[in-house]
Amino acid sequence: MSKEQTFIASIDQGTTSTRFFIYDKSARIIGSHHVEFTQFYPEAGWVEHDPMEILESVRSCMTKALDKATADGYNVDSGLKAIGLTNQRETVVVWSKSTGSPLYNAIVWMDVRTSSICRKLEKELPGGRTHFVESCGLPLSAYFSAVKLLWLMENKEEVRAAIKKGDALFGTIDTWLIWNLTGGVNGGIHVTDVSNASRTMLMNLKTLDWDKETLKTLGIPAEILPKIVSNAEVIGKIAKGWPLFGVPIAGCLGDQHAAMVGQACRRGEAKCTYGTGAFILLNTGTAPVKSTHGLLTTLAFKLGPKAQTNYALEGSIAIAGAAVQWLRDSLGIISSASEIESLASKVDCTGGVYFVPAFNGLFAPWWRDDARGICIGITRFTSKSHIARAVLESMCFQVKDVLDSMHKDAGEKGEVKNEKGEFLLRVDGGATVNNLLMQIQADLLGSSVVRPADIETTALGAAYAAGMAVGVWKEEELFALGQNIKTASIFSPKSSVEWRKKKVDSWCKAVERTFGLADLEM
Repeated sequence: MSKEQTFIASIDQGTTSTRFFIYDKSARIIGSHHVEFTQFYPEAGWVEHDPMEILESVRSCMTKALDKATADGYNVDSGLKAIGLTNQRETVVVWSKSTGSPLYNAIVWMDVRTSSICRKLEKELPGGRTHFVESCGLPLSAYFSAVKLLWLMENKEEVRAAIKKGDALFGTIDTWLIWNLTGGVNGGIHVTDVSNASRTMLMNLKTLDWDKETLKTLGIPAEILPKIVSNAEVIGKIAKGWPLFGVPIAGCLGDQHAAMVGQACRRGEAKCTYGTGAFILLNTGTAPVKSTHGLLTTLAFKLGPKAQTNYALEGSIAIAGAAVQWLRDSLGIISSASEIESLASKVDCTGGVYFVPAFNGLFAPWWRDDARGICIGITRFTSKSHIARAVLESMCFQVKDVLDSMHKDAGEKGEVKNEKGEFLLRVDGGATVNNLLMQIQADLLGSSVVRPADIETTALGAAYAAGMAVGVWKEEELFALGQNIKTASIFSPKSSVEWRKKKVDSWCKAVERTFGLADLEM
């Protein structure tokens, strides 16, 4: 007998995989599925995805998650009220409006082929690297979508021709998915949300619209850009030919913004998501805070067309969990990502080894695209356990670098502390199941790390936004629920101040060694 209930679903489209979750009204998962897709590395520093493969991964996940929930007796078809979407940010696609076909592979957020474009613009623009910071909060960097679009316009004749004919559509992955899910060539809706738009370098943070002056300066035609909507509103309905036909898409957020909602981060509270990269966001409330310490001023969320806009300071780290994948796939030191904890636990220190995963340069707070990865301090004593532990430490050092900058930018009044005077870091993402990683993080920060019982807060945040839009939940109800989530673990620091200082000093020496290595001969 089927169980009649209210359900909300979410698509979580990440850098290496796609997932689909179905939740009941208590935010309990009643069905899910996960599919990995191919990463392409055509040249050093280049990273691409096949947009069509991503589409098929979404279709597969939707179908199989629905089958699982139905097999368990849930009547999802009749009870599903809305679908939310969250996605890898900054990754771009340009496709044909008439055929629906991509004009090139998706260029992924960590791709650095546009470094030369950034350097050229820095020299040409009067404001240099910070020319657009006043409008969009972001420095010139290969990280952001606008320069990836410029590369496509400069290097791909198919893209130039389609723009000239009025047949090109541009978007980040959310835009590509929504257009296809709502009909594609048969009336697909061309939209993005404020959080994804805020990562393109093209949206004005105050007006929440495309910045005309920026578009003019870069030579980007407004006609190819999607309409910008809030994070929680009905956008359109799933079209025929897809599972869950007729269900509204009612929430859309970039992955890190969705995690903020899933973690219920109010003003002065921060979260760190450990995935392929690591991303730390601090909710700064209803006013943008300009960083003077290497962070990004960005949008946190806007949960409805008439809702207040929340802003954030963000520190983006390009390589976190990806370094563990590198140990597995490129070096063969481990056969699965989960093995790194036990391998690193065989030693109680790195033996003086420091690993800096600047595979494609360094993001916040350094912003050095000329940096490349190094592993230093190696002796005959060094074992693969020392290297594994150094990889885990590298993730934590990078998070500490960002949080140190965040504390300086936000100031005492900009952060919420507990009764002990501690600033607590909320964590989520797949890598947080690693208890050793979390303990190292607490030891290097000198403050506690809080891991919730449900670490998949990105998908949960997208579901929350969609549920709010269709009246399943109210904003205050969700934030109260989030604040009351029972934490699975709190990791408290066990290290001394002296040890921490010595480790950080050594790490900074290692980071400095990475600078200027991008032009080493192959």
